Amino acid sequence: MSQPPHTPVPPPAPSHHLAQINVGFLKAPLDHASMAEFVELLDPINALADRSPGFVWRLVGEGESDATRMRPLGDDLLINLSVWESVESLWDFTYQTEHLELLRRRRSWFERFSGAHLALWWIPAGTVPTPEEGERRLETLHTKGPSAEAFTLRNRFGPPATPRFSHS
Repeated sequence: MSQPPHTPVPPPAPSHHLAQINVGFLKAPLDHASMAEFVELLDPINALADRSPGFVWRLVGEGESDATRMRPLGDDLLINLSVWESVESLWDFTYQTEHLELLRRRRSWFERFSGAHLALWWIPAGTVPTPEEGERRLETLHTKGPSAEAFTLRNRFGPPATPRFSHS
């Protein structure tokens, strides 16, 4: 009698996802001529994020394709809030796609930021972060430096340990 073929067991679903917030003070209103190229790039870059491996969710305004009209943290402060499966998937999108060119040109459209402009933290899979939570994480990173509570792509922390259950 032959053995049935071995079927690989899929890995367990992650217990945590990576939340990220980045913010920037606009140099000019979005309808100003100096911002035209940035505005033109929003839809293609957001579409690229949406189809990137590891992408989970991003903040968008109601009935909008992005969050540029939302100003929950101030009139001149743009917010980008998203969720990814891992630090690696966010890093790949940020530095291994066309997004990198936008990042290189950010000083054309945004003022220098004196505090933390990017913060990462782990959230339970299936939950969605709020702008207010992101603002708290930026403040934590700015005042305390990188920790498991708020960190950066350069100073990373892993997801919280998942409790292991024994079958006794």
